Amino acid sequence: MNKHSKLPREQAGVMLLEALIAILVFSLGILSLVALQATSIKLTGDAKYRTDAALLANRLIGRMWVSNGDLSVFATDGAAYNAWLAEVSDDEGLPGVVGASSGVVSTLPTVTVDGAGVVEITLFWRTPEMATDVPGHRHVVVSQVVRNP
Repeated sequence: MNKHSKLPREQAGVMLLEALIAILVFSLGILSLVALQATSIKLTGDAKYRTDAALLANRLIGRMWVSNGDLSVFATDGAAYNAWLAEVSDDEGLPGVVGASSGVVSTLPTVTVDGAGVVEITLFWRTPEMATDVPGHRHVVVSQVVRNP
């Protein structure tokens, strides 16, 4: 009977230790889920900006298709480019894409048109949390706009 009376004393506190380890494992799991959620929110925001860039470029290409055929007015600093750029403001467009009146020219979209109707639109943007000394994001769209004779 002496042996049986020692067993409960040797195991005293083992259940408390198991409970503490279980709480630790559970806490690490919860912290991992919170970190995963934060990363997911950041990536969703980045995807939104990429989608906005693609939509803005497609909008300009759509205008080129319905134009009278003179694509040179859509090149950077052309009349149609400036009209399109006026619509791409900080409220509607990408963050960091601003007009020349603000003095920030480095983030303006660029449009090049060659003689064969190949158009290259490059959009640059910075997310609101990005530092100004960090290079921003870039989205390039290349399309060919040619009318049948």
